[in-house]
Amino acid sequence: MKSIEIGVIEVAKKIKQIAIYGKGGIGKSTTTSNISAALSKQGYKVLQFGCDPKSDSTNTLRGGDYIPTVLDTLREKNSVKAEDVLFRGFNGIYCVEAGGPAPGVGCAGRGIITAVQLFKQQRVFEELDLDYVIYDVLGDVVCGGFAVPIREGIAEHVFTVSSSDFMSVYASNNLFKGIQKYSKSGGALLGGIIANSINTPYAKDIVDDFARVTDTKIMEYIPRSITVTQSELHGKTTIENASNSEQAKIYNRLATKINEHVESKTPSPLGVQELRDWAVKWADKLIDLEKGPVLTQAVGNL
Repeated sequence: MKSIEIGVIEVAKKIKQIAIYGKGGIGKSTTTSNISAALSKQGYKVLQFGCDPKSDSTNTLRGGDYIPTVLDTLREKNSVKAEDVLFRGFNGIYCVEAGGPAPGVGCAGRGIITAVQLFKQQRVFEELDLDYVIYDVLGDVVCGGFAVPIREGIAEHVFTVSSSDFMSVYASNNLFKGIQKYSKSGGALLGGIIANSINTPYAKDIVDDFARVTDTKIMEYIPRSITVTQSELHGKTTIENASNSEQAKIYNRLATKINEHVESKTPSPLGVQELRDWAVKWADKLIDLEKGPVLTQAVGNL
């Protein structure tokens, strides 16, 4: 495994930094890695910054391989250079994993804080002449470290990956509260929702309505697909493993939308009771939808 030697670039350019949040297990890292892969195929220089303590954000960009994390490397050395923790993946994508503390010790967000400070001090993003830095951040942990890309204004745009499941929506709504709080002090703003695992009309209706009531928008609808599972079992992104598939076309379309996105905004999150009332309303609607075909069939058999 070879790390990257960083050279000095004399002329800096505008780097687009985005953060992608989402509840654990929602497909956030899968989506992020496919966005990174798609942007790189479109000719952009990309660095994916894994901010999950599990340190598996960049696996499918590197054939399933894990890479040394910033915190693990700091535990082994007194001084760490960025090139010690920076590696290349699919199509030249730069990969870094912030990592987390030893199990049961310390704050899970410490890796993000430490890694971001390290890369800022050493001017890594500028020296690599990057077009994109994409932060893959766990969105269902209430911890100061995970708010760093938003709170410090490091990320320019924030996107959340959400399905129609309530806990996924709940995590996104909490994220919106954080964005709203820090927006008044120069924090990052919301670009929109990436609707994942949308395979039924009612799932689309739910996320559409959530976007409506929180004053945001849907960036793309991504269906659950066996193509993604097959690709990940090969240790690859769908963009690399099944480049001509319909799923790859969707990821490419999403990457294009993110590339063209220029204006983010402050969302309007729901209060605790508002969110609960909204969820109950949809629960009642789904019960009616479930009864509908049964009643129709029963009438037809009379």
